Amino acid sequence: PSNPLCLCFVGRLYQVEYAMEAIGHAGTCLGILANDGVLLAAERRNIHKLLDEVFFSEKIYKLNEVFSLDFMCFRKKKLLICQSFYPRYLLQYQEPIPCEQLVTALCDIKQAYTQFGGKRPFGVSLLYIGWDKHYGFQLYQSDPSGNYGGWKATCIGNNSAWKLPHLQERMERR
Repeated sequence: PSNPLCLCFVGRLYQVEYAMEAIGHAGTCLGILANDGVLLAAERRNIHKLLDEVFFSEKIYKLNEVFSLDFMCFRKKKLLICQSFYPRYLLQYQEPIPCEQLVTALCDIKQAYTQFGGKRPFGVSLLYIGWDKHYGFQLYQSDPSGNYGGWKATCIGNNSAWKLPHLQERMERR
């Protein structure tokens, strides 16, 4: 379909469906929340033999001393949007932005891109890790439509549907 916001017959957006499928083919990203920190790991796959490693993008970005993001299919323009929230909040309130508030703000923008005509969805799934004085270490995941949730352990990318039950089994044993 030529319209990026064209609905399929059951009410889902095609572009969000395409983005979810593309994320399923990207390298795996894993996040595990612990009492004393968060593990964030990303597989860096180069599937094109002719791609120069110098221009190969990083998967994990540190926004500040307490907040990092793990990206699937991310573009520099969207990273600049993420980086703009932290200094504005710090300037206005004289304290770091709480993790969930930053996640909510970014997911609101992602959701708006799926709602308004003429804009394509972000096409990115994110793992957010951070720390704040109220809730300590936190791990969040969001999908291309802007839905997000807090997790003890999660996985996005290649074979994530197969890996999530294994993570759940390991977490239940703890």
